[in-house]
Order: sequence, then structure tokens, then C-alpha cells
Amino acid sequence: MAEVTFTLNGEEVTVDKPLNMRFLDVLRTTLDLTGAKEGCGEGECGACAVLLDGRIVDTCILPLASVAGRDIVTIEGYRTTERFQVLQNAFVKEGAVQCGICIPGMIIAAESLLSENPDPSDDAIRTALSGNLCRCTGYNMIIAAIRRAAKEGEGLW
Repeated sequence: MAEVTFTLNGEEVTVDKPLNMRFLDVLRTTLDLTGAKEGCGEGECGACAVLLDGRIVDTCILPLASVAGRDIVTIEGYRTTERFQVLQNAFVKEGAVQCGICIPGMIIAAESLLSENPDPSDDAIRTALSGNLCRCTGYNMIIAAIRRAAKEGEGLW
């Protein structure tokens, strides 16, 4: 057990857990933030994605020790932003949400992409989503939603 301090959704947090504990488990069981989902447990599906210092990471393969002193944004923190509202509306309008397991990770991936490239091509969107798996919608509606969000949120990213 060790104390690890980090910034989570804009607030300093300290947890006392084993340093090798998966950060996904810290989020879900210790901090009661369940937006990041357990999908594959191997860093392949993106259902557990968060932003770590502004970059997308899979928390199912991230040890707690790796977040010490870092800045983490989960879907719960991101959903309070205007940018989230634009993405959420675009996903709804394009019918890009079905079961919802992958959507928090897809939204985080979209934010990561749009913050670096506010006017991405379809190929850039596909590349940005390559670490996220969806078993329900296929990807066309998700790509269209990100394209729509980029257009409707012009100037936000």
C-alpha cells in the first residue's frame, strides 16, 4: 500500500492502494467513477479510456503508480464541458450510440483527436478510433458523429 496523489477531473485526489493496482479498478471501486468500462482487460478495446495529461490511455493496463502527480480526466469530468455537449449531441443525431459500453471511450478518443486536429479527415478519425472497439453500431455512424461535432463545434477545439 502506498499513497498516490494526482489530479482527477480538476481536483487533487490521494488514494492509498497497492502501486500495481489497475487504475481502472481504482476509478471504479475506490472512487466510484464507473464511466470507464471493463472491456477486454488487455488495452485493446478502449472501453476504459481516460485522458492522462491530455493523451488517451487505457486504464485496464495502467498501474496506479503511473498516475502519481499526473492530470486525469474521466468521462465524468469531461461531461461537464461544452465540448462534451457538442460531441454528445452529434452522437445522438447520427445514431452512433447503441449499447453504450464503448461510448465513453469513443468520446474520450474523439476529444483527444479534436483537441489535436479540429478538422480531421475521415481517415484521421478512423486512425484515432483504431484503439476503440464497437460491436453494435459499426463505425460509420461514429465517424459521422465526430465529423459533425468538428463542424458544429468549430472554434471549441
